[in-house]
Amino acid sequence: MPAAPSAATPALHLREKPTACLALADGTVFLGRGFGAAGTTTAELCFNTAMTGYQEIMTDPSYAGQIVTFTFPHVGNVGINPEDDETASPVAAGMVVKWDPTEPSNWRASEDLRAWLARTGRIAIGGIDTRRLTRAIRRQGAPHVALSHDPQGEFDIAALVAKAREFPGLVGLDLARDVTCAQSYRWNETRWAWPDGFARREEPGHRVVALDYGAKRNILRCLASAGCDVTVLPATASAEEVLAHDPEGVFLSNGPGDPAATGEYAVPMIREVLKADIPLFGICLGHQMLALALGAKTVKMSHGHHGANHPVKDLETGRVEITSMNHGFAVDTQSLPEGVVETHVSLFDGSNCGIRLTDRPAHAPVFSVQYHPEASPGPQDSYYLFERFAEAMAKRR
Repeated sequence: MPAAPSAATPALHLREKPTACLALADGTVFLGRGFGAAGTTTAELCFNTAMTGYQEIMTDPSYAGQIVTFTFPHVGNVGINPEDDETASPVAAGMVVKWDPTEPSNWRASEDLRAWLARTGRIAIGGIDTRRLTRAIRRQGAPHVALSHDPQGEFDIAALVAKAREFPGLVGLDLARDVTCAQSYRWNETRWAWPDGFARREEPGHRVVALDYGAKRNILRCLASAGCDVTVLPATASAEEVLAHDPEGVFLSNGPGDPAATGEYAVPMIREVLKADIPLFGICLGHQMLALALGAKTVKMSHGHHGANHPVKDLETGRVEITSMNHGFAVDTQSLPEGVVETHVSLFDGSNCGIRLTDRPAHAPVFSVQYHPEASPGPQDSYYLFERFAEAMAKRR
């Protein structure tokens, strides 16, 4: 039987009628105040420890199929602005916060968080004990949940728990097809810089083909800022289509879902591209699928890594980087074949965070990382990876 709702809702004032319900598949129920769109959605629940960047997180395509619990309570205070979108609209299925969103008080804000979520059809719940919820996720793994917002506060708890139990989960799901671009396009916008904001690359650069498995805009901006002329192709592009652009480098983007499922069509393409004498760089899902193409395996993590404060050690330099992460699958280090070395590891749990091929020339390296070095949101410790990619292409000329 579901747990008593009141036992899991200490942050909600007793006299208030709940207008949102978060039901976990194990029967635990959290009642709170709904905001954003009304309705019900099911997804996997994760938590993110970042203290900034809720807009970037909600619009990160890597969060497809997930509801995000924000452990930092101050959500909404910088509002929403179109420059911070990582894709055209929110991709995460929903939002869970401790306190009600605060009014925006930032000079860049053009819209309120509540209005933005309502306009874009995303459900959110506030007024619940996110610390307790986060502990539950850490203890039992990322649960399947149903999130419902009803302004009248009418909920069928048993039906919501049943919906959570019916959610199939992310294992075996190819979500890259859902978030990739419909057709190829060129990208030349560079990173945001004070006081002018975003700029455009006008001069010729290194020809890079980026495979869009759910690419964040700021990753593409980092490539452009590092001196790349970027052509973005859909996730399902073949090796022939990639190489037809005569690229000087190939980039494999971040994205959602099970890498083994997306790898059904991406891995054959990657293996063909690896035969070309060009640099290849992967991030997040791109890292995992590169590993699969090289003969390694991926595994589903208990609750994954989501946040902007994750320490990673570069095993080849000894340097420790503070990184931004968002993944629920990881490369199994024990499955790395001969000729593939582990380059980075998480200092939280020792999981794999980077690989490279050992038998490649300096002008055609093959390497990838699990974390997000584009810092959107997050620290900028790892931007050097984009420069490393560009420097390798420069050696070809």
